[in-house]
Amino acid sequence: MASSTLSPTAPSQLCSAKSGLFCGGNAKARFLRGTRTEMGNKERSGMRIRSQATSIPADRVPDMGKRELMNLLLLGALSLPTGFMLVPYATFFAPPGSGGGGGGTAAKDALGNDVIAEEWVKSHGPGDRTLTQGLKGDPTYLVVEKDRTLATYGINAVCTHLGCVVPWNAAENKFMCPCHGSQYNNQGKVVRGPAPLSLALAHADIDDGKVVFVPWVETDFRTGEAPWWA
Repeated sequence: MASSTLSPTAPSQLCSAKSGLFCGGNAKARFLRGTRTEMGNKERSGMRIRSQATSIPADRVPDMGKRELMNLLLLGALSLPTGFMLVPYATFFAPPGSGGGGGGTAAKDALGNDVIAEEWVKSHGPGDRTLTQGLKGDPTYLVVEKDRTLATYGINAVCTHLGCVVPWNAAENKFMCPCHGSQYNNQGKVVRGPAPLSLALAHADIDDGKVVFVPWVETDFRTGEAPWWA
């Protein structure tokens, strides 16, 4: 009876017939080394990224104060051209001022309306002195002459002693201050102290039918002296 001879089986043949878990140690070692190498590379790459992210120089970090300053500069740069563009529109829609020509100021009555000269003399008799709003908003008397025309001057009602508003006393034909007893004649010239000076004057002109107060810079006709208020 013939005998059969069994040839030795190569390790590679055993690996190909069985699962990779039973393969030779060299293949398994290479697989593990490759896995560890790849994981190590990923970890080192992540560490480099984190290191770069945390190693930004301090002088490159934007400062809050600098950012606010830049925002303000940007806002200013945008506001200038915008403001210039709005000026013509504002000028167009804004109502014209009520001041008279030559630097004058339109007189205002107690209700804040412009004083119309013709209407004023119709409702205010000869010798009348009624307060209006004058230069710089000061209370100023309009004077109606005996011929029912407006005087060419207005009388500032602010007392030259301590600044009280001096009322007109028609019965006494004087301006009489209730604060400290100062008195002024019917043109505002001081006749009794303690006020040291006469009441200030303003020109009362008529412009387009309206009464306009203009600063008085000429000699005070009541005293012959230079105006103390000019």
